[in-house]
Amino acid sequence: MSYRQKHLLAIEGLYPPEIGHLLDLAESYVLLNRSGKTQRDLLRGRTLINLFFEDSTRTRTSFEIAGKRLGADVINMSVSTSSVNKGETLLDTAATLNAMHCDLLVVRHDQSGAPNLLAQKVDAAVINAGDGTHEHPTQALLDALTIRRRKGRLESLVVAICGDVLHSRVARSNIHLLTTMGSRVRVVGPPTLMPTEAERLGIEVFHDMERGLAGADIVMMLRLQRERMQRGLVPSAREYFRFFGLDAAKLAVAKPDALVMHPGPMNRGVEIDSAVADDPHRSVIREQVEMGVAVRMAVLDTLSRGHGRNEF
Repeated sequence: MSYRQKHLLAIEGLYPPEIGHLLDLAESYVLLNRSGKTQRDLLRGRTLINLFFEDSTRTRTSFEIAGKRLGADVINMSVSTSSVNKGETLLDTAATLNAMHCDLLVVRHDQSGAPNLLAQKVDAAVINAGDGTHEHPTQALLDALTIRRRKGRLESLVVAICGDVLHSRVARSNIHLLTTMGSRVRVVGPPTLMPTEAERLGIEVFHDMERGLAGADIVMMLRLQRERMQRGLVPSAREYFRFFGLDAAKLAVAKPDALVMHPGPMNRGVEIDSAVADDPHRSVIREQVEMGVAVRMAVLDTLSRGHGRNEF
């Protein structure tokens, strides 16, 4: 098997064969899910804990469905009613989880690096479900699977990632994955929402949607993360949509068969126009959700096999 890591903490540092293994296995789970069959004996007797310090509907539910379809015992820990909310430290939480002898631990946290810290302290395989502004590896994998199924490849594609790149862990994971797999990545957005290290990541930076989307194969919109940003980074939602929201006129400069993506949840009329988001020919936003379950099944399957102990 090509994937020999104990955890999945980030896309950065993975090699093409490792990414390819996860995508190929996820492809088989897409077909299995669509057939209505399950693999309930694969993780029978294994315990999966979803530990979410941030609210999430899509990601947590997707991991829960993935675990149950593979036969795992799935536990969703509510941080709002747990000891964490009463002042327990992350290290104390790690000790508690370790005493429970769980096999797989899915973690979402508002601080970058929290899943990495837990991975050093627990015996379970840890999966990063999003940490601060760092990474969201399974989102990048499901995006890549969606693209590969529609385009037949990942290499030599022009992918424009647009919007609030500064605060987006989705953008960072996608940049690492897509450049590793041979795509040409552009980031498009206002200077106030662009990370200072963007150009050092081997990507192109644009502050104009028309130039950034010209000839693009994929247009990936990002959520405007007001909860993470300081005041004054964008003038208003109306002004933001005027210059950086995706509508039919802006999309027209991309390739005629360009796909439209969004990790969700969408702010309609802010990042994307409803007509574009719901376009049955161009939008693959709903397909991304379906691919999320298959990708997370592939990750749980792979990590449960216990190959390797090298972390990244």
